[in-house]
Amino acid sequence: MADPPLLSTERLYLRGWRDEDRQPYAAINADPHVREFFPELLTHEQSDAQIAVFEDHFAAHGFGMWALELRASGELIGFTGMDLATYDAHFAPAVEIGWRLARSAWGHGYATEAAREALRFGFDELELEELVACTAPANLRSRAVMERLHMTHDPAEDFDHPEIAAGHPLCRHVLYRLPVQRWRLLVPPAGCAPV
Repeated sequence: MADPPLLSTERLYLRGWRDEDRQPYAAINADPHVREFFPELLTHEQSDAQIAVFEDHFAAHGFGMWALELRASGELIGFTGMDLATYDAHFAPAVEIGWRLARSAWGHGYATEAAREALRFGFDELELEELVACTAPANLRSRAVMERLHMTHDPAEDFDHPEIAAGHPLCRHVLYRLPVQRWRLLVPPAGCAPV
């Protein structure tokens, strides 16, 4: 299996998963604050299984969820990347961008920094036409990241997530979109001043 491509930003590495990531990633998934907008916490076994899904996605599609590492310390702080949204929703199939960070990594701009690099990879390397993101309406932190990425939300596209039980408080989701044309208009090439 080929390793995922290594991406880097000023403060972060987006890299393949390692055995030593399993414990810190399980701790992230066992934190009720991190999992506030998911139906349940993950056990260590479920967390390990999720890493396997991430690795399989990279092997099958050439992209996925990268392990997110602080360059300064080597600490695993979560993941950022893209996967295929193939569930039963009006916008699927689509490529969805996402992130999950340890609580200690919140408030430093890491999610936005990493997601911008994932967007660049998706649009420049994979030549995608659009990326989407979704979350529960009350997840204001993630929605703020989506907006900093120049993604837009149309309330008419909000939907009930088919992988969450009908009637569950987290079933309703907001959808954000970013077409490549908008990204190229708003995000300057490297070395140019931002819009």
